[in-house]
This record gives sequence, structure tokens and C-alpha cells, in this order.
Amino acid sequence: MTGKVALITGAARGIGLATAKLMLGRGWQIAMVDRDEEELLAAAGELDGARPFACDVSVADQVHETLSAVLAAFGRLDAVVNNAGVAEFGPIEKTGFDTWRRVMATNLDGVFLVSQAAIPALKETRGALVNIASISGLRASTLRVAYGTSKAAVIQLTKQQAVELGEYGIRANCVCPGPVRTKLAMAVHSQEIIDAYHDAIPLNRYGSESEIAELIAFLCTEQASYVTGQIIAADGGFESTGVGLPALRT
Repeated sequence: MTGKVALITGAARGIGLATAKLMLGRGWQIAMVDRDEEELLAAAGELDGARPFACDVSVADQVHETLSAVLAAFGRLDAVVNNAGVAEFGPIEKTGFDTWRRVMATNLDGVFLVSQAAIPALKETRGALVNIASISGLRASTLRVAYGTSKAAVIQLTKQQAVELGEYGIRANCVCPGPVRTKLAMAVHSQEIIDAYHDAIPLNRYGSESEIAELIAFLCTEQASYVTGQIIAADGGFESTGVGLPALRT
């Protein structure tokens, strides 16, 4: 057992849940945070060493109450994984301000609020922040004006955190997943989209939740003790392809 505690937002499903399971298996205790209380309780109920905390990360009062509850329950905090996010896609001219604000509130404001509330505890442990952005924050894509912009902002926020918090021994890094084979992605991606990603990604496949979780977990550990301010794309080489055409590779 490491005796260490990680707080993971968006932990009821997907990458957040995969990360919680992986880190639990390596001796961490996990504070699982999600606004979907029913799904959160169901997920946490099957995991030994994890405790659920229902919280909407876009609401400042809820965030502060949750951080207090986590510290009361565990007594310390060694890592924060800001994974909670929402995705709403549509053309720029049809993206209403209410949609823009919903995306920003969770994807950007939530990262800021949770990180800021956790700083005092992370100072005590010289802990780690790992923010989950997206390949959409590194390269523009159609229909993602709010989502992509929010994730690009998370990338810059991570750099700010690394620069300002490094003197306290707090490391801040950002993981940018590419296409990942989640239940949600498979439900909304047509076969045409799946085939197109296959052709565009050098590794010719989607990533898995567990592959992203491995990187997140590594960045939380002492093995990454000299890594901070880094933006790491876990995307099968997608971001590196630039304008290269798959047809020209062979």
C-alpha cells in the first residue's frame, strides 16, 4: 500500500473510472467525484478503498465542501486528476452562449476550482495535478468550438499551475487523449468515422481507457518526480501527423 490518496473527478465512468481502478490496484486510496450520484454510488460500491463524493465541479461551494469532506475522510491528498468534462458539438454559428457556458463551466471552471481548492493539501504532500484535456485542445476540428477551446484553455492553465506551484513541490501536467474506445464514443461514432480515424491515426486504432489511465497514474507517482508543465498527447500519433495523408504513407 502506498498510503497515498488521489481525488479523481468524472470518476463514475470512462477514463476516470478506469484510472480509479488502476490506482486502487496499486495501493492508492481514491476519492471518486462525480455529479451523477446514482452512477457514482454504483461504481464506487464495487471498489474497495474508494469513497464516493457527489459534486458538480462547476459549482464553487460544492467544490469547497467536497474538498473538506475528502480531507476529513482521508486526512491527506497526494494527487488530483481533473477528468470531469462535457462534450457538446455543433457549428460555430449555431452554438448558443448557453451551450458555450455549460462546456466552459465544467471543462475549464471545474479544473480551476478543484485545483485551487486542493492547493493547500497538495502543498503539504508536494503532490501532483493531472488535468485531462483532449487532442481537440491541440488541433482544431469541426463542430468543436466550445469543447476544443475549453480544452486548449486547460492546457494553458496547466502551464500556469506548473510555473506558479513548482516552488511548493507541486507538479502539474496535462494528458490529451485522442480518440478513445469508450462506450459513449462507440455509441455516437458511425462506422465511417471509425474507419476515418483508423486511417488518420498512425497506430491505426482507437486508444483504450486503460491506456490513458496508465499515463495518468504514472504522472501521479514519484517516478514522474521531475516532470511538470508537460502536455502529453496519448493519441496513437494522431497529433504528430499534421497534414500528412494516410494514402502517402505506403
